[in-house]
Amino acid sequence: MNLPLPAKLGLIALLLPGLALARSSDRNQPMNLDSDRYDCNLADENGRCRFSGSVVIEQGTLHITAETADVYRSNGQPSRVVLSGSQVKLRQQMDDGTPMAATADSMDYNITSETIVLSGNYTVESPRGTNSGQRMTYNLATGNMNSGGDGSRVRTVLQPKQRSAPEAK
Repeated sequence: MNLPLPAKLGLIALLLPGLALARSSDRNQPMNLDSDRYDCNLADENGRCRFSGSVVIEQGTLHITAETADVYRSNGQPSRVVLSGSQVKLRQQMDDGTPMAATADSMDYNITSETIVLSGNYTVESPRGTNSGQRMTYNLATGNMNSGGDGSRVRTVLQPKQRSAPEAK
């Protein structure tokens, strides 16, 4: 199918699974972190706090599991969170009520620049489709998503829009 560039961009924007529609109210909810171990020097306002061993993070509808979560601070405030482990798993309900799930070998969330990098065998799934590859960068502020470019392939599967049943006469 050979569509003009504006049509391609519109199609991509409509069909990108999940991240752009993450439930915005979750950011205003308390965040719970559970792990087997916690190492942090609270006196160092620019240090790292490490949660390790069966890490579970919950905030509103957001649910993340990882082996390790490194929380980096700048002036005492979290500035970056790096999640790693065999496969980091994330699931969340979107503002429209649909579910979104993502997995990757690591997820790097830079709070300051509002970017998330999914690295290593990532997959993002929603009812609208899936996107998978080796590396994806997503900007929460702009909605810009960039995948591939490292010589690996990116796979996107788009689900057809469900048609409503015709009204009975």
